[in-house]
Amino acid sequence: MKTTGLTMHINEYLPLRDVVFQTLRRAIITGELAPGERLMEISLANQLGVSRTPVREAIRKLELEGLVIMIPRKGAQVARITEDNLKDVIEIRTALEEFAVSLACERIDEEGKAEMKEKLEEFRQAIAQNEDILNIIEKDEQFHDSIVRASKNKRLITLLAGLREQFYRYRMEYVKDMASVSNLIEEHENMMHAIFNHDQEKATSLMKSHLLNQQEAILHEINDN
Repeated sequence: MKTTGLTMHINEYLPLRDVVFQTLRRAIITGELAPGERLMEISLANQLGVSRTPVREAIRKLELEGLVIMIPRKGAQVARITEDNLKDVIEIRTALEEFAVSLACERIDEEGKAEMKEKLEEFRQAIAQNEDILNIIEKDEQFHDSIVRASKNKRLITLLAGLREQFYRYRMEYVKDMASVSNLIEEHENMMHAIFNHDQEKATSLMKSHLLNQQEAILHEINDN
């Protein structure tokens, strides 16, 4: 296993296993731990200065999120980004977020409008200030979360929150391209205005094309590599 130079940021409010999990998760999402790379418990434990137990627990959790796979007789390795997995993720997300944006058109209130405007501006500022790519992804996610919250459907909010981690890695592939980021700002603005105008047909159409654009861009990146 190559030397990754992983750095663990201790958080006194989190159990050690969660800190290790967040460290490994970030390394996978950013590509510091590359697709197909083996995750050796002893080596990772030594790099992070912890015992094997929290590393083992973190790897199990990453497996549940689809970021790690277990290979017979070889152990854990970083899951590869595949066309089939990407399409599965986008299909689920498109169905749920089209529903969320449709409900948001009906139910958004002034508080929801203010939050959506705020999240869009934070996303725009993160890009303008050339922030860390994970921060940009987080701001993108927060804008989408504001749409979901505007749906006022608690079960839908919970369901999408549970799937959130599955989307992160694919977002990373899309946001790497700054031209794509510029498109995201415009697409977010158009969706927000459609929601504010209670235009369900336009809002759902925009959400669908927004997510399918990401799929096509990521597929292009995968196939080129």
